[in-house]
Amino acid sequence: MVTPVEAGNVGTPLVSPRSGGLWRYILIRFLLIFPTVIILVTVVFFLMRITGDPITAALGGRLPPDALAERIAQAGYDRPLLIQYFEYIAGVFRGDFGTTLTDNRPVTQILLTYGSATIELAFYALIVAFLIGIPFGLIAAARRDRLPDAFLRIGAILAYATPIFFVAILLKLVFAVWLDWLPVAGRASTRTELRLQGLDGPTGIYLIDAIRLGSPAAVGDVLWHAVLPGLALGLLTAGIFLRLVRTNVIGTLGAQYVTSARSRGVGEYRLLTKHAYRPALIPIVTVIGLQIAVLLSGAVLTETSFEWKGIGFMLSEYIKARDFVAVQGIVIMIAVVVAVTNFIVDIVAVIIDPRVRY
Repeated sequence: MVTPVEAGNVGTPLVSPRSGGLWRYILIRFLLIFPTVIILVTVVFFLMRITGDPITAALGGRLPPDALAERIAQAGYDRPLLIQYFEYIAGVFRGDFGTTLTDNRPVTQILLTYGSATIELAFYALIVAFLIGIPFGLIAAARRDRLPDAFLRIGAILAYATPIFFVAILLKLVFAVWLDWLPVAGRASTRTELRLQGLDGPTGIYLIDAIRLGSPAAVGDVLWHAVLPGLALGLLTAGIFLRLVRTNVIGTLGAQYVTSARSRGVGEYRLLTKHAYRPALIPIVTVIGLQIAVLLSGAVLTETSFEWKGIGFMLSEYIKARDFVAVQGIVIMIAVVVAVTNFIVDIVAVIIDPRVRY
């Protein structure tokens, strides 16, 4: 548990890394990942079994009863549920998330093939969130309780309260249909995709592959296609960042050291950008871990709206096909990514913020 230091010790770590306190904290946080994953796997596994076995859910009514029973027996879904559960847990820790029912592909292959697209989209969304949320949060704090602050706060509420699919429809309608400035869907044009797929060992992250290709036109094409999806998903987090930066900057501007600097004649602009800005960013680092979960959940609607073929897009396709094996594996993998990301963010927050102890 990370707790604030006592008054009078602000700025001094109570436990130095040499004493082993930091490494003990890191070890405990790392070990907590495993029970977290086990709990998540357990919840998802039994929720997916509420409607029965996955084969009946996916193929029931499309196969004769004897053929359906044979498929169930071959897959082992006729065995006791607890045996299936412990076997699945063992498989997850071996990296085996099962095989999809609709296209007979290992779920790990689905994750490796389409996961890079979701990572790329989350990266674009975070850039949008930083570029919009942090500067406008500073402006709102500097113009506290004035008209610009009121407009920005309303905009922040609308940004994270408006459904992503509605934002996506509006962006496509305005910028792709009416103005015809940006592409309506996809990760790149067909020509660029063919060139990227021809690379040796493509990463699946189109921006990196386009840079490797050495073609400015391909890089521009990839970025041009990323504008609308990144904006639609990034606005969700930008609204949260804006309000968080505003609140923390206002709090920091009232701190004693800022008041002392103001009494010495330091200008308000310098107080805002030099003295209040950096301390107010520390909570942003902590919140990023939580926002990764928001971005991954929002990626389902964003990818579906823009035909951005990532994990979210495939998850929606498997849900429509009632392929619960694939859905279960993808949901668990997303949960693992969120747990690991939160672990990394917690460690970074402890290292960069001297006002905490472990």
